[in-house]
Amino acid sequence: LPLKSIVLVTGAAGQIAYSLLFSIAKGDVFGKDQPIILLLLDIAPMLPVLEGVVMELQDCALPLLREIVPTDKEEVAFKDLDAAILVGSMPRKEGMERKDLLKANVAIFKSQGTALEKYAKKTVKVLVVGNPANTNCLIAAKSAPSIPKENFSCLTRLDHNRARSQVAMRCGVPATHVRNVIIWGNHSSTQYPDVHHCLVNMSGSDLACFDAVKDDAWLKGDFISTVQQRGAAVIKARKLSSAMSAAKAICDHMRDIWSGTPEGEFISMGVYSSGNSYGVPDDLIYSFPVQIKDKTWKVVDGLAINDFSRSKMDATAAELIEERDTAVTFLGV
Repeated sequence: LPLKSIVLVTGAAGQIAYSLLFSIAKGDVFGKDQPIILLLLDIAPMLPVLEGVVMELQDCALPLLREIVPTDKEEVAFKDLDAAILVGSMPRKEGMERKDLLKANVAIFKSQGTALEKYAKKTVKVLVVGNPANTNCLIAAKSAPSIPKENFSCLTRLDHNRARSQVAMRCGVPATHVRNVIIWGNHSSTQYPDVHHCLVNMSGSDLACFDAVKDDAWLKGDFISTVQQRGAAVIKARKLSSAMSAAKAICDHMRDIWSGTPEGEFISMGVYSSGNSYGVPDDLIYSFPVQIKDKTWKVVDGLAINDFSRSKMDATAAELIEERDTAVTFLGV
């Protein structure tokens, strides 16, 4: 049998993890014949709840799940990891300034980055889900200097899936018939869902998205704001944040890292910007279109960018620079 994959999920007693853990343990993410050891980290007050989650995972009687370790200690949680899915973060409370949220999260992700540096394998793949995801991811990466920056990514796959689905519903096709949407920039309301390179398979042939949808005003207006505001719309309706769809996106993201992206397709993920791809400033975690092979991502280069796209890509970069600069002042570096 292949060696066991050691996988950490933080915020493991929370609702995203509750939707996520079954899929990981069942083999939907790291492979159908890959034994898994699950490390589950949460804060001490949540340990009784976590115990219930552990019981349920045991009761699923899954063939690949070899061991489950619930803990509130970083030195236990981060040891020898192959993959770290950092879901837990300080959520924004009512009346909380974005700056206060950043300050609380910088402390968490600095600590977790330091733990990765100290205890995890240098080959560990780290996915940051907790918001503000891009900046949290950057802080974690900066706090683990001996792990390659390329090993860190943040989740914009949920936005990517949302965009794909909106186009699919509009065209009356399954979401799998829509490919190569792009989410540029920050996982926030400034993100830019871009369909200028998107293809829609309709009755057997690929059409450019604008030709398939035949409604430019929608694609440049309501479509973008719907994707940008979707998280808030779910919270308003459900009184809880999107957990099922976030868990599905996490699975998609990690599976693509492990298994690669399909030929001719690209997906969106927040990755470390360097070398000025598409004129994006260095030293940000910015969402790009990427292709993945042998667990290595590459930004899809050479896509034409029109003025409409350029201004939106620049706006989200500006927000990320501001977030980064604020966060770094809290780091004390």
